[in-house]
Amino acid sequence: MTANILKELQAILPPGIYAAVVEAMPDKISEAKAKAIVQDIADEYKEMKVEAGESVGLVAAESIGEPGTQMTLDTFHFAGVSEMNVTMGLPRIIEILDGRKNLTTPMMEIYLKKPYSEGQDIKKVALMIRETKLKDIAAEFSINVADNRIEVQLDTGKMKELGINEVALAKALKIGAKGVHVDIKSDMLILKVKAKEGGVSDIFKLKEKAKETFVKGVRGVSQVLPVKKNNEYVILTFGSNMKKVLQIPFVDETRTTTNDVFEIEETLGIEAARQAVIDEVFKVIETQGLNVDIRHLMLVADVMCADGKVKGITRYGVVRDKSSVLARASFETPIKHIINASLYGEVDNLTSVVENVMLNQPVPVGTGLPKLVAKNKK
Repeated sequence: MTANILKELQAILPPGIYAAVVEAMPDKISEAKAKAIVQDIADEYKEMKVEAGESVGLVAAESIGEPGTQMTLDTFHFAGVSEMNVTMGLPRIIEILDGRKNLTTPMMEIYLKKPYSEGQDIKKVALMIRETKLKDIAAEFSINVADNRIEVQLDTGKMKELGINEVALAKALKIGAKGVHVDIKSDMLILKVKAKEGGVSDIFKLKEKAKETFVKGVRGVSQVLPVKKNNEYVILTFGSNMKKVLQIPFVDETRTTTNDVFEIEETLGIEAARQAVIDEVFKVIETQGLNVDIRHLMLVADVMCADGKVKGITRYGVVRDKSSVLARASFETPIKHIINASLYGEVDNLTSVVENVMLNQPVPVGTGLPKLVAKNKK
């Protein structure tokens, strides 16, 4: 009987809210009580809906902008790890909403499967993820000009700690440093330019290139920090490479995330990117001790992701795609937009707020939305 009563709600409520109501409804409940609950939920939902003509964009902009003025220009530093800084506060909000692809501090939060999440071999696991370059496992670099070669004294202790053997090292160097002859004798690595005409300058260039050659781990992840979070171990990283990290067998791919929205879009799709925009902005606002209704953030995320790609709220992103010529011109570079529109013969239907304000006409929101039509007598 309760199931039939709940079905009435299915046509009214969004699927997420309906599923939550079904889960929360008690098994043993009288028909009258169930009907009363369903009625209350339906009334509450109808009341919470935005009225026609409500300026949702304006309200959202005010609601995010007002607490935004109280935000600090924050950078959080992890004690003990020199490179690990986290951009927070206003710079981080600007970074997300502008849709910047090059982040100041790209980071990942890597969740692990058992038994690693319980702390087993946590340091070893973290080092497996960190990007290891040749300079990290080398004790000394020296140049032998007479024989036209570079001699690298290897740190065997570090190699053992990182689980790198001579075969793996030689293979990585052959891929990373092409056109170079690689030879390993006990703890000495010898690199020689294959071309006969290799001069002294080429040897020095090769030395610098060899230092940065990728050997093991995940490219782009320069630092790792295992931390305990809610009774489990999580690895925080400086640098991000979601695609590669999700392929590691001991990583919990259902919860691992990055603060790079574009990387999430590329790996998991636009829906995940939209959620990431909401989560990242909300996280910053919450950390600052401010309170913004999440629906305002959802609206901003919807606008940014509406075209199936993440676009920043800038003249190169969302504003460029506006259908109204005057709305585009009102933001930045007005002459360019007006000249282009006149060349292509664009028409502005004046359906939005900005263009009507510019022309001193009633704005089509609130009371400006309804139109009065009078019938003339013949």
